[in-house]
Amino acid sequence: MITRIAIVLVLCLSSIAFANSETSWGRQSSWKGFQRFDFTVDTKPCYIVVPKQVAEGKPWVWRARFPNYHPEIDIELLKRGYHIAHMNTNGMLGSDKALDYWDQFYDHMTGKGLAKKPALEAVSRGGLFVYRWTARHPKRVACIYADTPVLDFKSWPGGKGRGVGHAGTWKQVLQHYGLTEAQAMMYRKNPIDLVKPIAAAKVPILHIVTENDRIVPPAENTMVFFKRYNGLNGARMEVIRVKAGTAKSNGHHFTLTKDHIDKAVKFIVQHTK
Repeated sequence: MITRIAIVLVLCLSSIAFANSETSWGRQSSWKGFQRFDFTVDTKPCYIVVPKQVAEGKPWVWRARFPNYHPEIDIELLKRGYHIAHMNTNGMLGSDKALDYWDQFYDHMTGKGLAKKPALEAVSRGGLFVYRWTARHPKRVACIYADTPVLDFKSWPGGKGRGVGHAGTWKQVLQHYGLTEAQAMMYRKNPIDLVKPIAAAKVPILHIVTENDRIVPPAENTMVFFKRYNGLNGARMEVIRVKAGTAKSNGHHFTLTKDHIDKAVKFIVQHTK
C-alpha cells in the first residue's frame, strides 16, 4: 500500500514539475479550460496545451493543419493526461521544407521530455504533412488518426480527378515543391506513393471519410492508400465511412458523433501506451 502511494506521489510531483516547466516556453493563455503556451521554433509559431495531470510517459498528440477543427477528441485526450501540440507551417502543404521544420519541432518537443512517439492527427490537407513526415521517420510515430485527409495533391488541390480542386492552392503546391505542372503529374512522393516505409514500421492508422466528398474524394485518397497499405507486412488500417458530409462543404465536413470520438480516443490511447 505504501509503495502504491509513493508511486502515485512521484507521478503527481513529476506532472506538476513538467507543467510548471512549460511556463518558460512562452506566453500563457487558456484553451478549452486547459493551459496553453505559445512559443516559436526557428521562427515558426507553435503551441502546446498541457493536461491538468500528465499521463505516465508524457504522451502527446501532434496536430497538423486546422488544429481547432473537431477538437472534441483532443479535449478527451487532455482529460486523460495527453498534451496537444501544433506547429504552424500552414501554407507549405507538406513540402520538404515544411518537413524540415517538423524535424526541428519534434526535436524540441522530445527534448522537453515528451514521448518519443507521438500520435499524429491530420485534417484535410494536413494529410500531406503527416504522411510525408511519417514516411521520413516511420519509427517516430505511434499512430495516425486522420479526418478526410489529402493523400495525393493531384486530387486536391490539383483537381485532376473527380474533385473540384483549387487553382490558387495548386499553384502554391508547384511553388513549394519546386515542380512544373508536368513534373507534378509524374511526382511519386505523395502519401499514396509512400506506403512501404510506413507499413514496414506497422504504424496503426484510423481514418474517417465522407462518401460524398467532392473536395477530397476518398476514392482518390484514403481508399487508394488503404488498398495498398492494409495487410502489407502485417500493417493495419481502419476506415470509418460517413454516408454524407454537409452540402455547404461539398461533402468534405461532417458532424463528429460521440461514437467517432470514442473510437478515435480509444485508438490513440491503445497505440500510445
